Amino acid sequence: MANTTHTAEDLAHKAEEAHGAAEAVGMPQLDFGTFGNQIFWLAITLIVIFFILTRIALPRIAAILAERQGTITNDLAAAEDLKAQAQNAEEAYKQALADARAEAQNIVAATKAEIKTELDEATAKADAEISAKAAEGEKAIAEIRAGAVESINVVAKDTAKALAASLGVDADARTITAAVTARMKG
Repeated sequence: MANTTHTAEDLAHKAEEAHGAAEAVGMPQLDFGTFGNQIFWLAITLIVIFFILTRIALPRIAAILAERQGTITNDLAAAEDLKAQAQNAEEAYKQALADARAEAQNIVAATKAEIKTELDEATAKADAEISAKAAEGEKAIAEIRAGAVESINVVAKDTAKALAASLGVDADARTITAAVTARMKG
């Protein structure tokens, strides 16, 4: 057991010496004795990172950027096509609207002409009917006048005969007719 104790003491003592030596050296990165190893592993690490970036990461990034650029270019081209189609559709709409207005004006003009023709025909027909009725009315008035004059003559003759008889004058029919006719003329 003494050997075991001594060995444990030796180990503890060696650990303290190693610890003391480590404290004296400082940071391992700044130990000039390990610079060669550090530079070697730094170079290997940089080369591995370089190959990983150039062979794997950068081609993927470049492919993604190229795909995005292609998508953007295609979208811009599609937008230009849609814009051109919209302009064409707008021009077609304006042309159709202008054609519709022109046709509407033609229809209005044709309808006005047709209505004017029908109105002129109806006016001419109405004028003819009015003229015919006016002629009939004048004829009827002339007949009524003629009948009225005749009736007045008869009444005037009868009245004159009755007056002459009441005054005691004996007048013949010819004298009474001549007197009534002279008076009727004015």
